[in-house]
Amino acid sequence: MTTTRHKERLAGLPSGRRSKYAMLVFWLVLVAVAGPLALKLTEVQDNDALGALPASAEASRAAQRAQEAFPDSQQPLAVAVYAREAGLTDADRAKVDADRAAFSRYADGGQISPPEPSDDGRALLFSFPVAGDADQRADAVTDIKDRLTADVPDGLRTALTGEAGGDGDLFDAFTGLDTTLLLATAGAVALLLLVTYRSPVLWLIPLVTVAVANQLAGAVVYLLAKHAGLAVDLQSQSILTVLVFGVGVDYALLLIARYREELRRHADRHAAMAVALRRSIGAIGASAATVALGLLCLLAAQLPSTRGLGPVGAVGIVAALLAMTTLLPAVLVVFGRWLFWPFVPRYSPETVGADVAAEHGVWRRIAGFVGRRPRAVWLGTAAVLVALTFGIGNLSIGLPSDGSFTTEVGSVTGQRMIEAHYPRGSVAPAEILAAAGSADQVVAAARAVPGVAEVGEPERSPDGRWVRIAAVLADTPDSDAAMDTVDRLRAVVHTVPGGQALVGGPTAHVLDEERIVDRDNRLVAPLVLAVVFVILMLLLRALVAPLLLLASVVLSYAAALGAAGLILDAMGHAGLWDAIPLQTFLFLVALGVDYTIFLSTRAREETARLGHRQGVLHALTVTGGVITSAGVVLAATFGALSVLPLVPSVQMAVIISVGVLLDTFLVRSLLVPALALHVGRRTWWPSALARPAARPVAASPVERIPAAS
Repeated sequence: MTTTRHKERLAGLPSGRRSKYAMLVFWLVLVAVAGPLALKLTEVQDNDALGALPASAEASRAAQRAQEAFPDSQQPLAVAVYAREAGLTDADRAKVDADRAAFSRYADGGQISPPEPSDDGRALLFSFPVAGDADQRADAVTDIKDRLTADVPDGLRTALTGEAGGDGDLFDAFTGLDTTLLLATAGAVALLLLVTYRSPVLWLIPLVTVAVANQLAGAVVYLLAKHAGLAVDLQSQSILTVLVFGVGVDYALLLIARYREELRRHADRHAAMAVALRRSIGAIGASAATVALGLLCLLAAQLPSTRGLGPVGAVGIVAALLAMTTLLPAVLVVFGRWLFWPFVPRYSPETVGADVAAEHGVWRRIAGFVGRRPRAVWLGTAAVLVALTFGIGNLSIGLPSDGSFTTEVGSVTGQRMIEAHYPRGSVAPAEILAAAGSADQVVAAARAVPGVAEVGEPERSPDGRWVRIAAVLADTPDSDAAMDTVDRLRAVVHTVPGGQALVGGPTAHVLDEERIVDRDNRLVAPLVLAVVFVILMLLLRALVAPLLLLASVVLSYAAALGAAGLILDAMGHAGLWDAIPLQTFLFLVALGVDYTIFLSTRAREETARLGHRQGVLHALTVTGGVITSAGVVLAATFGALSVLPLVPSVQMAVIISVGVLLDTFLVRSLLVPALALHVGRRTWWPSALARPAARPVAASPVERIPAAS
């Protein structure tokens, strides 16, 4: 009873005759404060976390030691590469010398070492650390790129690579893309809302409301990043936008569908909204809690890019929940029934006790199909999903270092030019940091390691305590063979007495990242499942139903990964970024449970009134249309991530969009209701609904709640 009274009070705030205006004023003030803060979100964006490792990783400790021991050489390195397949000419060498002289003003220290020729005589390269802060380096890299491509002799290829070149390509690729992603997401949502409501006005209300929620979420994330140390990068900011729009519109669709039902049963729109909000807020709240708590499980991960995504996404979910359960109802009630024009729901006494299922012809036929042969339906659907999982064989874990962008960029071109003309490992050697007193022993030990092609001379730190030693690997830096070599190298140099040796560099970074991701997968995935199970158990007050629902979303995830594997393989992006499986698992499990929560809470409500079989089929009939619309909207919003020029974003867009569509059209529409019918009333065990003594409660489908003031 206490819970019911709380729901009635909450429902009365945005739907009351006078309190709805107070709610609108509250949100206007909130937006006035949040809007300017949300615009500053890019100012606190730190993209270093995208490729960072935890401080405990050996590659991180090696980088930290190098930064402390060699403070004057930690600026990002720019590598200029020149190549001609027929062999370099005098004009080519003159171009190299002129560029080297021009670039010296951008170099940290003002000098650049002489160019290094390749053994085949077809390439030259020189490198230098770029001076200045981040903004100055960005301007310098732009100038360097322009100079590289100017006055180039015919047939000579040039490129800028290295860390500075890669950072410059990333900056160029994402310039203006925040706006592009927002417009793509909003455009997809607007189009689908127009198709769903077939009204020239109604679609604007949820779209504007979710845009307000996005502003609120951006402001809160900005404040947390500014004052609480929350890590925000371009990935988490992009997913924040997609999550708020996708989940927010889903909640709006559910509430508006229930509101439309109640408008036919109530002459007073305020009372209709109070009933609609009271009946839907439980499912919406449980859905938001599932996704938000699932996201917060990412705090248990060690990989910074994965861990930082959790709280950012959770803020977005809470913002969407608040806007859709307070602002949206108030706006709908203020404008009245005409928003639904030309299909305005009119009150009629004859509809008060009528079965709303009669209005859902397509879904009534689907429910009839499921009800006639539930065992065959769930077995057939499960077989299709299992068959799709075989597509996982097309995927591999590990994104090649030259495969991060969807299009060819200068840093990738330069890397490939170096690999074509210089020893494979020379583009990214391993870096050994050791005590200066043991330098000779460490060098000797490293030279004896199979897979190490060349070991450079030790470079002593200014304070004389440490040395830095470059070890060129015989294999491509991101290959399995190179990572095995780093493992052997670490094992050998760690045994040098007093050496305190650490091995870092790009290959060591990839190796440590793979091991950290494997640890995160084994810890976070079961944690997410446990959290979702507890929420479902508390919501449905049962044990069997949560187990069935959890099994269905896990199968759906595996099928999504397989189906996406076929698509990504055809696109040429079958090598997944290491963090993608865990991040997509989280979203598909949490968001997949979203729709089953909408279905199962309605099924529980109808089972108490109509009995198990009729209750499940009635719930499928009346929720089928709105949940399907919500699924298509969510798939489209995540699909908008594909406008970003990064392969991991495209991979996430494909996997989550495919997964949401499978969950919408197969799992929630066929598999779950068919399983519930096949298992029978034991679905609700151990609640009273599972007992044979339980009988349908004779009750009108309508409840009367006086409009709040």
